[in-house]
Amino acid sequence: MSEYESPVRAARVEDLPRIVELVHEHVAYEKSHPREPGLEARLRGVLFGQGARVWVLLAQTPQGEVVGYAACSAEFSFWDGRDYLHLDCLYLAEGARGHGLGAALMDGVAGLARERGFGHMEWQTPDWNEGAIRFYDRLGATGRPKRRYSLPVPPPATG
Repeated sequence: MSEYESPVRAARVEDLPRIVELVHEHVAYEKSHPREPGLEARLRGVLFGQGARVWVLLAQTPQGEVVGYAACSAEFSFWDGRDYLHLDCLYLAEGARGHGLGAALMDGVAGLARERGFGHMEWQTPDWNEGAIRFYDRLGATGRPKRRYSLPVPPPATG
């Protein structure tokens, strides 16, 4: 049995400052560029505003310290003609790894997918993240070789 009991819960508004801290840690861990200021305000609307469309589950220690998160949303598969749950991010602070919290978060996300009627869930991880790949393989997940692209779309010119 893990030292962490019942470690997963839904995020609450008062968790936003800690969620943002963890996001910044996650961005640095994945060697990505820093994000623009104002993330907390942007997340507040999509997580807790009217028509919230993103769900976040938190991993916490028995003392209540939030040490990780899983963020997901509905996506549509054109080939299947139905929605699925997209796990956008799963992150645990370095000291929280290896205690069963990642598996608990994944169980929570799978439960959320079932509750919302999604037939499957999908996610991605950087190809250099061998620890995450081994973790997902142990869960029985299957990888699909694809390359993810990103293209900035500047706002329309004014004037």
